[in-house]
Amino acid sequence: MKLFCKLSVCLSLLLTYTGLLSAEDLQLNLRSQSETSKGSGRYHRLEHKESWDPEQTAIIVCDVWDYHHCLNAVRRLEQFAPRLDQLLKTARAQGVTIIHAPSDCMPAYKGHPARQRAQQVTFNGPIPEGIENWCSKIPSEEQAVYPLDQSDGGEDDDPEEHKAWAAKLKSLGRNPSLPWQKQSPLIAIDSEKDFISDKGDEVWRILESRGIKNVILTGVHTNMCVLGRPFGLRQMAQNGKNVVLVRDLTDTMYNPQCWPYVSHFTGNDLIISHIEKFICPTITSDQILGGDEFVFKKDDRPHLVIIMAEQEYETEKSLPEFAAENLGKAFRVSLVFADDKERNKIPGIEEIEDADLVLFSVRRRVLPTKQMALIKKYVAAGKPVVGIRTASHAFSLRGKEPPKGYADWPEFDATVFGGSYHGHHANDLKSIVTINPKQKQNPILTGIPDKPFPQAYSLYEVTPLAKGTTVLMTAEIKGKPVEPVAWTFQRKDGGRSFYTSMGHTGDFQQPEFVRLLANGIYWAAGLNPAKVKLSEKVSLRGAPHWTVVSLPEFKKPAGTVESRWYRCVARIPKAWLAGEPVQLKVPTSAGNTVQAWLNGTALKKRGDGFVIAPGMVTVNDANLIVVSVSGRDAGVDFVSVPQLVSASGALPLAGRWQYRSGDDQTFANMPLPAKFGTVTDIVFKP
Repeated sequence: MKLFCKLSVCLSLLLTYTGLLSAEDLQLNLRSQSETSKGSGRYHRLEHKESWDPEQTAIIVCDVWDYHHCLNAVRRLEQFAPRLDQLLKTARAQGVTIIHAPSDCMPAYKGHPARQRAQQVTFNGPIPEGIENWCSKIPSEEQAVYPLDQSDGGEDDDPEEHKAWAAKLKSLGRNPSLPWQKQSPLIAIDSEKDFISDKGDEVWRILESRGIKNVILTGVHTNMCVLGRPFGLRQMAQNGKNVVLVRDLTDTMYNPQCWPYVSHFTGNDLIISHIEKFICPTITSDQILGGDEFVFKKDDRPHLVIIMAEQEYETEKSLPEFAAENLGKAFRVSLVFADDKERNKIPGIEEIEDADLVLFSVRRRVLPTKQMALIKKYVAAGKPVVGIRTASHAFSLRGKEPPKGYADWPEFDATVFGGSYHGHHANDLKSIVTINPKQKQNPILTGIPDKPFPQAYSLYEVTPLAKGTTVLMTAEIKGKPVEPVAWTFQRKDGGRSFYTSMGHTGDFQQPEFVRLLANGIYWAAGLNPAKVKLSEKVSLRGAPHWTVVSLPEFKKPAGTVESRWYRCVARIPKAWLAGEPVQLKVPTSAGNTVQAWLNGTALKKRGDGFVIAPGMVTVNDANLIVVSVSGRDAGVDFVSVPQLVSASGALPLAGRWQYRSGDDQTFANMPLPAKFGTVTDIVFKP
């Protein structure tokens, strides 16, 4: 018995010691996105846990400058910088290497111990080719559609405030366009432990000399420097580091006046989503510091989770498009899709735990017991719910028992929506929708014309509705009973619900339905439906922004009389600049007039192309190519693909370019270097 007790004590001590060792590691929850199936364009947002050895981990602080030309960017940085500083102190104490990388600021740190430490690192191993260069795209982004337009520089200042800010910078002796000189004083640099460098090869030597496998990137700005710098996410990812972004301690340069016309914070989310899909996972600061994630003060968007699990009405396509066009100004939207192979599996449904509002488009699914419990817990908490079409029979198997380990919820319709779905009329019987005369002043009907409109598909039979419902719209088939098609429900748990039995793909083409659904979502979230502003449908010819097209097959829109503008970005190798000048060949249709620019400088025409002088080129970096075509010839503007030609080789520019029409000469350039303003869609390299 004594021997047994001694063994027990020893085992207990061993387990305690092992626990202490593992507790010293960084326990991280990495979030990434995986395509539901190849080519679907839909993504599951997934999380997995990893344990990182601090001695094999570094944090790179990207471009957290003392000043910036955008005042709002400074304000947002000042909000999260104190938490970032605390993150660095905590990680440093755990043994994590800290590298401060304020680009263009090395003169300010001449003689600083942390700068000298970086310069004195010795490493004789291989250095990745091109690690000293900006990186605009990596292979995993080849098919990606970049989510926003940053070509205007991304400033979102009020014009008057921006003018005053520029004047202040000038009074401080700073260049208002490039005012940074060192890192923000809000971030402490440990002279005895940290490193300072803005050079990709130097940072790489630091990492390799210390045996660092894991890299954490934080700082600004996500869509420019954090992604593209020589020490940024793309270079770390493509060269084999286990890299993550701290997604709550970063910010994006995005102007809401530019495509896709969403709030600044939604623009930030879109870039983070792009990173999780195509570059690397993300983490949050609370995983190291505890407490809650950082949130910007003005980011008061409700979190809307849209759950899609039905095959009949393709809402996995229509709802994301609807959300992208109409909800990005007011909501933080998370999309949750069903598994493409396993019917009763919805990866990422755990998002509901952080939701302020949930929209269901689900048809006859059962879920693992724990996942169904999450939904019931959400509803029981009195939180708002929106449902469309098949949500009335979301978790019902028509009386069949669910498989072992799975749960149904046949009462979901009655409990959550106050409905009693029991079938639908024949699909070929068309119904006409009208507003309930008694509810004309209901806020959910704001902006919807008081006139009948057709429902796109079969009419659901849903009567009688429960007490607590308010019918907003009804529909009628000649000779059949009138049925409610949109209503609200005050639930017994205190929550509010909005439901519509419409939701066919054809309904999403009806402006009345689109406004109804947007209004219902705003109302459920406690927002004013009067503030809904639907996205205007515009043709390619009339688009007020650059749009991605494919050359040479793209055909100009019929009726276009203005100049057609095309732009892309190309990397021109240094070797190409030796000997004869590089030429841009632009084989256009007869009768058209062509002009071309490189990095904003007009090119001189020579024969069937344009001459690019060596001094115009930013070597081994992004170079903006803009082509303007005018003339009224029908069909395509290019008879074959444009290409760059040198004595050393040729680069066909076949693929995605950006396009817009108009007679604005400012289209010939960007207000900042191409590497900052470009998008991955249009990057070409030999």
